[in-house]
Amino acid sequence: MRWPFIRNLPREFHIDFVRLAPFAAVLSALLVVGSGVSFFTQGLNLGIDFRGGTQMEVQTPGKTAPVGALRAALPAMGAHDAQVQGIGAADSAMVRFRTEGADPTAATAKVKDGLQARFPGLLVKSVSVIGAKVSGELAWSGAQALGAALLLMLLYIWFRFQLQFGLGAVVAVFHDILLTLGLLSVTQIEFSMASIAALLTVIGYSMNEKVITFDRLRENLRKYKSTPLRDVINKSENERLSRTIITGSTAILALAGAFFLGGPLFPLVSTMVFGIFIGTYSSVYVALPIILLWGVKRNDDPAVPLKPAKVRP
Repeated sequence: MRWPFIRNLPREFHIDFVRLAPFAAVLSALLVVGSGVSFFTQGLNLGIDFRGGTQMEVQTPGKTAPVGALRAALPAMGAHDAQVQGIGAADSAMVRFRTEGADPTAATAKVKDGLQARFPGLLVKSVSVIGAKVSGELAWSGAQALGAALLLMLLYIWFRFQLQFGLGAVVAVFHDILLTLGLLSVTQIEFSMASIAALLTVIGYSMNEKVITFDRLRENLRKYKSTPLRDVINKSENERLSRTIITGSTAILALAGAFFLGGPLFPLVSTMVFGIFIGTYSSVYVALPIILLWGVKRNDDPAVPLKPAKVRP
């Protein structure tokens, strides 16, 4: 049994996407500027992966983990910017905090002893200490991963299509990354290595949308050689819009549970959900307008049928 929503989607829409491009350009410019202002004024809420600190998994067997009491007790033990979050079973919690001083291991041991003295029966299941040097290396590795992903995708699009297609795709993906970082800055959602993974996922989804968009556009450019580029772009987008709606809604449904229920995966999932929306938008209103302004090569000669070989008598 198919969903009525999917069954009732038309196979082809009739929307003048190009006519709305100037308004979308203004909207994108405002969002990018707003993201930049937020990024440079209040920055990102860096997690311990990038600032250095301690992550500790604790358990209170037989009773619910006192998340509020743990959060209130940590500052007095020398734990700064403490975060406590329930995970998995009701008796387990994840404690994250930043320690000051030259010896983070000793400061972590002090917090651990203080928690076990304050909460009898509390078990510390695992402890991870990340120093400032390691956090700096993680930040640099994350930036390298993002840069390498963009470069490889530019080369792939250039090789498969044309240079202007590749530049349009990379500009659109940069647009997606800036707006996603702006969202994380405005909402102050914790930025950790999981956020780097989410950004790479956003890049992958966004680039996949661009490839599908460009593939349909190239197919129609070969089919309608004398049709103005503006009309070919509109036709291509209208033809693939139903597919985009189905794919995007399916991806969001898969993430909806973790998004609405929150928990440790919320920073990762919220970034991915936003990336799905913004990646779809930028395929239409960032990548394609660049191609429209630059133009495309349309000098492909029609295929010439082979002549049958002459058979000698």
